[in-house]
Amino acid sequence: MKIEFRKKEYRIKNIKYIRASNIINFTSVTKENPMVISYLGLRKAVGILGIVFPVILVLGVFIIGKDDAFQKSISMYYHTHMRDAFVGILSAVALFLFSYTGYSWVDNLCGNLAAIFALGVAFCPCPNPQFTIVGVIHLISALLFFLTLTYFSLFLFTKSKPNPTARKKQRNIVYRICGFVMLGCIVAIIIFFLLPSDLKVKLEALHYVFWFETIALWSFGVSWLVKGELIIKDDIVD
Repeated sequence: MKIEFRKKEYRIKNIKYIRASNIINFTSVTKENPMVISYLGLRKAVGILGIVFPVILVLGVFIIGKDDAFQKSISMYYHTHMRDAFVGILSAVALFLFSYTGYSWVDNLCGNLAAIFALGVAFCPCPNPQFTIVGVIHLISALLFFLTLTYFSLFLFTKSKPNPTARKKQRNIVYRICGFVMLGCIVAIIIFFLLPSDLKVKLEALHYVFWFETIALWSFGVSWLVKGELIIKDDIVD
């Protein structure tokens, strides 16, 4: 943010008085700045992909009609005819996250880590049906991917300047809700893997993991859409 000195002119009885005053130029943080627009667009793109990801997979399998529309988990769509869409969307998310730098090295680091974990999910297939080394990498990557996204919502997006605007306070509420929802979904999925086999089979019939992953992805998407100022926006980027 830079400070500009702008002259204000006052005319009194045809006598011109000039007074210099310090005016804060918010050009660097308004939508008139192309850099800010690109960041807002980047955040929106990440959010939109997070929301449409499970929808595209389900609709694609349903239209093709060769597999069950609702799989046991999001990752199981890798083993359907929607494999290319699964890998492609996750790769796009990874690309956007790699491009995201945020406001500090912490934002940049978290974006890079989330991108790496997204690629781990995309290119290391979910075990079907037996566990393998690649499958273990997939599960660890998925867990760390969601945890990193949760950290974004709870700790990075909620950072505020002194005296935040009313809209910023509203956005922080949304970020925290999304973060805790994602955290709850992570816990629910971890609990699933600790359950007895017979109970797992019953929950799999209800697509237990799929729905919790979908809710987590939607929460992630909403959080980034709010950060991209698609909703609850004001004139200054937080």
